[in-house]
Amino acid sequence: MPADYGEPPDTRSKRKQPPTPSNERPLKQIKPGDDHTRNGTYAATSPEPLAREQTPTPTPSMDVSMDDLAPAHIAGGLHDTAEWQKTIETVVKSVVSIHFCQTCSFDTDPAVASEATGFVVDAERGYILTNRHVVGAGPFIGYCIFDNHEECDVYPVYRDPVHDFGILRFDPKRIKYMPVTALELHPKKAQVGVEIRVVGNDAGEKLSILSGVISRLDRNAPEYGEGYSDFNTNYIQAAAAASGGSSGSPVVNKDGFAVALQAGGRADGAATDYFLPLDRPLRALELIRQGKHVSRGTVQTQWILKPFDECRRLGLSSDVEKAIRTQFPKETGMLVAEVILANGPATKKIEEGDVLVKVNGEFLTQFVRLDSILDDNVGGKVSVTIQRAGEDLDVELDVGDLHDITPDRFISVAGASFHDLSYQQARLYAISLENAGVYVCEAAGSFRFADGFASGWLVQEVDNQPTPNLEKFIEVMAKIPDRKRVVIVYKHLRDLHTANTSITTIDRHWHAKMRVAKRNDTTGLWDFSTIAEALPAETPVPRRANFVKLSSNYPDAVDIVRSFVRVHVHMPIKLDGFPKSTKQGYGLVVDAEQGLVLVSRALLPYDLCDISLIIADSIFVDAKVVFMHPLQNYAIIKYDTSLVDAPVKTPKFSTDFIKKGDETIFFGLNQNFRPVVTKTTVTDISTVAIPSSALTPRYRATNFDAITVDTNQASHSHSGVLVAEDGTVQALWLSYLGERTSSSGKDVEYHLGLASPLILPVLEQIKSGKTPKLRILNVEFQTVQMSQARVMGVPEEWIEKTEHEDPERHQLFMVRKVDSGHEGGLMEGDVLLTLNGKLITRAPDLDVMYDHEFLDAAIVRKRQELTLKVPTVATEDLETDRVVNFCGATLHRPHQAVRQQISRIHSDVYISSRSRGSPAYMYGLAPTNFLTHVNNVPTPDLDSFLREVKKVGDNEYFRLKVVTFDNVPWVATMKKNEHYFPTIEYLKDPAEALGWRKIIHECEDGGAREDIAPAEAEEGADDAE
Repeated sequence: MPADYGEPPDTRSKRKQPPTPSNERPLKQIKPGDDHTRNGTYAATSPEPLAREQTPTPTPSMDVSMDDLAPAHIAGGLHDTAEWQKTIETVVKSVVSIHFCQTCSFDTDPAVASEATGFVVDAERGYILTNRHVVGAGPFIGYCIFDNHEECDVYPVYRDPVHDFGILRFDPKRIKYMPVTALELHPKKAQVGVEIRVVGNDAGEKLSILSGVISRLDRNAPEYGEGYSDFNTNYIQAAAAASGGSSGSPVVNKDGFAVALQAGGRADGAATDYFLPLDRPLRALELIRQGKHVSRGTVQTQWILKPFDECRRLGLSSDVEKAIRTQFPKETGMLVAEVILANGPATKKIEEGDVLVKVNGEFLTQFVRLDSILDDNVGGKVSVTIQRAGEDLDVELDVGDLHDITPDRFISVAGASFHDLSYQQARLYAISLENAGVYVCEAAGSFRFADGFASGWLVQEVDNQPTPNLEKFIEVMAKIPDRKRVVIVYKHLRDLHTANTSITTIDRHWHAKMRVAKRNDTTGLWDFSTIAEALPAETPVPRRANFVKLSSNYPDAVDIVRSFVRVHVHMPIKLDGFPKSTKQGYGLVVDAEQGLVLVSRALLPYDLCDISLIIADSIFVDAKVVFMHPLQNYAIIKYDTSLVDAPVKTPKFSTDFIKKGDETIFFGLNQNFRPVVTKTTVTDISTVAIPSSALTPRYRATNFDAITVDTNQASHSHSGVLVAEDGTVQALWLSYLGERTSSSGKDVEYHLGLASPLILPVLEQIKSGKTPKLRILNVEFQTVQMSQARVMGVPEEWIEKTEHEDPERHQLFMVRKVDSGHEGGLMEGDVLLTLNGKLITRAPDLDVMYDHEFLDAAIVRKRQELTLKVPTVATEDLETDRVVNFCGATLHRPHQAVRQQISRIHSDVYISSRSRGSPAYMYGLAPTNFLTHVNNVPTPDLDSFLREVKKVGDNEYFRLKVVTFDNVPWVATMKKNEHYFPTIEYLKDPAEALGWRKIIHECEDGGAREDIAPAEAEEGADDAE
């Protein structure tokens, strides 16, 4: 979800999150003129359609126990009779609040953690009825809370392929302090004019009771836009105005019978609710009670209820209308074919607009009866009479099995997940289920397509082999070796006219095994198993290529094109607050003989990644990280030169600093990866401060002088150089990752120049085979002008000395922020005069710190001139070298950006990101939180944290003491889930081929063995990718 990282300015993810988000239902895109929302979920207040990835704003934290909540809210029913009061008292004992996670994206449903309502329909067996969009089509974990606050786990027993109901199972023996009672289902008692109550978990409250009167029984199922929608059923309409969390509430009459199931409402604020009739849920429940299979038939046709006047316009004859009205005097309409899937049972037999008259010889106007006939004839045939333009047509249709065209398994390979196209999706886009291609339910890893949609893709070819269905896809993928680059042909459901073609590298090293997850309706879990091991990568062979030749008035300068290589970085796990899982740009070759390339850290933020280079727009070659500079925004990577037969050029670097006003040539690579060349002038060289990102602390350059030039090409170029006419590189042009804007949620990148002499000392060490071991002052400086310095107490002789020694810049440096953990030395507000006797007026003067364990500093502190021995800090351990994935949270030591922004590190267990649909998300652990205790035992580091959480059994609750980024302590209780969220550690290990070792600490047999896909991970803002 590449562009959706931000969150509204009035919420901050590092603030404490509510233990259970109150209204985070997966939103549907609202169709114009069809303002429905799923059972009162967050609704748009403007006509602007909502994107699928949007989620509602989390509600503010409430530090109250459930016992402190106000009594049940009664809307519109303040004057309820004693009879109603007695009914409600009985009903509430059967109603449960359901807290659940849909653990990964599957079919129409994104991964989500939310809450809803259900009610007990069988107290002995422990069955709860709720909505299908709560149970979801894919993996589910959840628990329910009864009226007396007893809690137990729930497991899916049944989710209908089409209609919006599902059945959960719980263990009645776990409820010890109240009798478990069931509500009886009486679908026939739903009549127009009947007074009803909706009893449920409304708007995140524990219990709310809303009153209404049934106004319609013949409403078509509401369309919620893209994603799951019910169809082929009528809905009941009433004015009740339920909202978020009321999904699955019972709609009861005065006698206490459930007459309908709460399912949806309007998004425009109108007090209108939509209820699912209980005919089909009652049938399913009876079959499940008997241990029988719930048969569901289909002819792959969507019908819609239309009134008689519209049917007449479609060709309904008067004699048929008369016969229908005579037999069904209360009916006002008939069923009309709306969508017929190609290559289905009804293809070429039924057309859109046909009016359904008879099925198996009987007149039929109701969805319930049509469902009943189809469900009883799965695998058989039905005879259908339709009217088309006034003519009767008799056709015979094969009845298919709805369960066969509803996916119940998915494949995980190369970091992405796939299954067959579902009837839900095919019906929505009116496409054939036959040979449509394999559906990408989680577009991540090797299948992270550039357009940015996280789901909705149909892959039709891989490696020039057709993949019409999942079986063929598995066969093709199993034969592809690791790291092979293949061609993929794919379409998106929103644009089936366009076949996209792209090249991707198949990742079978970070995600080595191909695994299948299969739904198990007996256990309620999805069972994972390996179906193919990775094939080893093929040995790369040398390739030959030539660079493009640019015609220019500056031939020596533009020859620098032979020093630029394309860089593609793939990050399988989100660390260090970095917002993307893939980045691409350009790097500058700094030593062609050794294969050393310099790249921006906005492109390569950390070294748990794959790096691929394209040289001369022709040769693919992999690269490894050699060095990452802690302050100056660049990294050095290395490729195998024996694989490259191309005239790669080592540029000559200037040893003199470029000056303000100097003329130079800007050579850059723009957003389209095209070279641009222009003569320009250096407009400014100044010490800049890249703004820190408060919501998502991540690497940023500090304490450096930036160069700006007088050409608009520079602002559009992510990579480049400032080069003299003779080809000498005077400065590097780099991208600098900045802050995330609170208004748009976009990540800001700055494009600035870095003088060449600054990189030479490090470069010389690397060329000689040494790894630079830099030491830095653990502080961030800002410049102060002489007027400010005087006010801060800098003596006049120092001001005169500054003006004399640096006529161009009359400035000194003040300590703006001391990194947390900095022991002794400089303090915030100190004005720096000298280091080791040298006056400091420019950022490059600070580079003296790289080679000294201690520095002699002259400073002014609180108007007093002092001399200090200031310690520097080793930088070898600043980069993240250990990562733990636990319950969907990515944990590591607070990275340098956190230490730069925070005054105190509360623990070395820092939440960098979390997965949607995970326990971490469900129980409110937010990125930028610190975990300090597990079950009251201090966990100052990852070792102690792992030791303590291993003492907690699977599916058991434990306590976490948490401290927010803003130093607010709170306590979270959460439940482990090793089946879907195993505890996995990644440890930096140079001996490993990947440079990292994977350790699975805790998992369950038959459970997941992989981390969540990066596309489902949030790295700090609540609407992250």
